[in-house]
Amino acid sequence: MLLDEITCPDDLRGLSPQDLNRLCAEIREFLVAAVARTGGHLGPNLGVVELTVALHRTFHSPRDALIFDTGHQTYVHKMLTGRLASFDRLRQRGGLSGYPNRAESEHDIVENSHASTGLSYALALATARQLTGEPGKVVCVVGDGALTGGMAYEALNNIGHLQPELIIILNDNGRSYAPTIGGIAANLGQLRLSPTYEAAKDATSRTLRHLPLVGDSAYQAAKRVKESLKQLVSTTSLFETLGLKYGGPIDGHDVLALERALRDAAAYRGPVVIHVVTNKGNGYAPAVQDDIDKYHGVSTFDPRDGSFATKAPSWTDLFGEALLEAAEEDSRIVAITAAMASSTGLLAFAERFPDRFFDVGIAEQHAVTFAAGLAMKGLRPVVCIYSSFLQRAFDQIACDACLHRLPVTFVIDRAGITGDDGPSHHGMLDLAFLRCIPNLVVAAPSSPDEMRRMLATALAHDGPFAFRYPRGTAPAAGTALLEPLIIGRAAVRREGTDIAIMAVGKMVRVALEAAAQLHKEGVSATVVDARFVKPIDPHLADIAAAHRAVLTVEDGTRVGAFGSAVAELLGDSGVMVPLHRLGIPDRFVEHGGQALLLAELGLDADGVARSARELLATVRPAHALT
Repeated sequence: MLLDEITCPDDLRGLSPQDLNRLCAEIREFLVAAVARTGGHLGPNLGVVELTVALHRTFHSPRDALIFDTGHQTYVHKMLTGRLASFDRLRQRGGLSGYPNRAESEHDIVENSHASTGLSYALALATARQLTGEPGKVVCVVGDGALTGGMAYEALNNIGHLQPELIIILNDNGRSYAPTIGGIAANLGQLRLSPTYEAAKDATSRTLRHLPLVGDSAYQAAKRVKESLKQLVSTTSLFETLGLKYGGPIDGHDVLALERALRDAAAYRGPVVIHVVTNKGNGYAPAVQDDIDKYHGVSTFDPRDGSFATKAPSWTDLFGEALLEAAEEDSRIVAITAAMASSTGLLAFAERFPDRFFDVGIAEQHAVTFAAGLAMKGLRPVVCIYSSFLQRAFDQIACDACLHRLPVTFVIDRAGITGDDGPSHHGMLDLAFLRCIPNLVVAAPSSPDEMRRMLATALAHDGPFAFRYPRGTAPAAGTALLEPLIIGRAAVRREGTDIAIMAVGKMVRVALEAAAQLHKEGVSATVVDARFVKPIDPHLADIAAAHRAVLTVEDGTRVGAFGSAVAELLGDSGVMVPLHRLGIPDRFVEHGGQALLLAELGLDADGVARSARELLATVRPAHALT
């Protein structure tokens, strides 16, 4: 294959147009086969094959900094920068990351995997180069979906003010995960679909050729005429309004046309936007025909027809069913997502209640404050966001929802160790950062039935409420009635005498398995399902006092979360029992299989049982205490 001969970007520059077409076809074939084996982000990478090839033929990475926002579209970039052979372990423990990774290659500048950050990075690099005199261009590839995030506009506004030498490639495929929504999408769509934009430039050029050239005043007059004539027949782009040079739209699947535009942009002194129109999933029929998310992020599949193995319902699926059931009974319930309706289980809700469903785009901060406003008017908003994305809206949770004591329900998907997407996507911080916010109830159901009860509890609560659940297949179907629990009340799942294992969320099941192991060894363990991290059940202090030691277990950071809450409770209650806190250590965790990572962190049944044994070994036997 021609692709096998590409070991670095320099190998691309001598290729003929025919070779380029062949190479792009081989890249797509390789992408489909590789992602079918390991899972990953397929649609976004199929859409940027020609664009990535053109970028590496035009610019000289890493001297020229190439920044991809969001980083899940860098598979082709990795292939062209010497990492083709590593794709057999894509997203596997110790293997190739699914996002830019500075440890992997000098060609990966930033490890960005949350949308809308790339422009800020790019502006900073361009500014630093200007201050230090470092040569090279700065290029940022940003998707139209990322432009629904407010941070992108903060950066664009600053770019318009500072006027750095910066090239912005707007990868416009009309989608983020799902179709891009909002006024920005409408602006881009109007530019994308209007044939008058280029016609405007042609018409004004013909007019200007007949103007006399008599100095600067004539030049300024001609410039005003050009802008005025263009306004008559075209829509001003958002970028021009902000002071950026705009070019396009350009066919994002034509390598040579892309290269011409990129060379022109590189010659321009100042910030320039090249508007590139691509087709997400291009070249693979199942992805192109998928109207929901164009095979955005997929598990393993059959590359011949794009089919997936039948899977048991996930936690997300069961939550979606429970919310739909609750909404049938309560017309006040509205659902809000940040561009991830399918990924947070809301597709059925959106279809059943289109007027009560709101996709706000990749705008988590806006989602939360929007929900707060709806709650002020008597509605019961349910905000469904991944754990690692919810942290972007900390201020809005605190000051807009919780300060006002508004009944907003935060449903936190992908909590805990998520697996293959790595450090930026593990949901390890939510319990800690939510626990410190006044007025907020924070919970973690241990089973699908408990999740249904927790949803009912949240909807019945006259204040802000957050609960989390993990990624993956649910351990059982959810059949419990949607009946509220008593807020702050834990449940003892197993009685014992030696050690109290206090767990939260999916770790309760792990704790029960560990207790069964310990029982075979003659160790009697109580297992407590804490249910609530805030308010924490004060009776946990009494349970602790009745045992030789206490072990807390959570699939979140050990810093300031559930285990810390138990430690504070025991300290405030004067209970002097040995305590060990199990959780994610104070570091970012690599990508890899969920079960493998949990085992490495000591958060599987064997690890919990081992920690219990080690803790008890440091404590005097019960008869020695009398």
